[in-house]
Amino acid sequence: MLKIKNLHATVEDKDILKGINLDVKPGEVHAIMGPNGSGKSTLASVVAGKDEFEITNGEVLLEGEDISELDPEERAHKGIFLSFQYPVEIPGVSVTNFIKTAINETRKSKGLKDMPAGEMLKLIKEKADMLEIDRKFLSRSLNEGFSGGEKKRNEIFQMAMMEPKLAILDETDSGLDIDALKIVANGVNKLKNDDNAVIVITHYQRLLDYIVPDYVHVLMDGKIVKSGSKELAYELEEKGYDWIKEELV
Repeated sequence: MLKIKNLHATVEDKDILKGINLDVKPGEVHAIMGPNGSGKSTLASVVAGKDEFEITNGEVLLEGEDISELDPEERAHKGIFLSFQYPVEIPGVSVTNFIKTAINETRKSKGLKDMPAGEMLKLIKEKADMLEIDRKFLSRSLNEGFSGGEKKRNEIFQMAMMEPKLAILDETDSGLDIDALKIVANGVNKLKNDDNAVIVITHYQRLLDYIVPDYVHVLMDGKIVKSGSKELAYELEEKGYDWIKEELV
């Protein structure tokens, strides 16, 4: 699904990623943890193609294709979905219209016609019910006046509608109370299958109580310095990151 080889990346000539290697297979959930400033969000942004980051070495392969030179829109059409840490407000554009446009643009990139209105409406209702989203919510302007929990739930709704091959959740638990966290995690779990993959970027082990990872990776100073099972997340919660730094000395 996603293979990252010796990835180095900079922003404003500052080295952020310093040799990342990661192999994510279909059906897997990978959690990436690490202290502030370690490069977690940069990694998500580089995979998604945000243009303020420059790849200086290495490869990013999606299903065997090097996507390093593709722009974010092209990567999205190929099945990469990135949930933002701080989702943008778009006044005047409803959640439903935003989703319709995104789906039809992706279909157009594949040479398909727009999804018929009846089929679109049926899909919207199905996914909204799955995520326990009030229909009135879908007519509101995208993220305008939304609480932190509503913004995150809306992103998971977008993910449910787009059905990406690779979903990257960048600190999607940030600012969520426990009820919102459970609903978001439940949505992610329902969307997981043998044909897609999920990367969860988080500071905290608590999200991983609900979205159970197959692998946990610790990112420090731009490198993955330790990988393990979900038990590694509990160890990090208990001990912090200093013990890993001591191991590396």
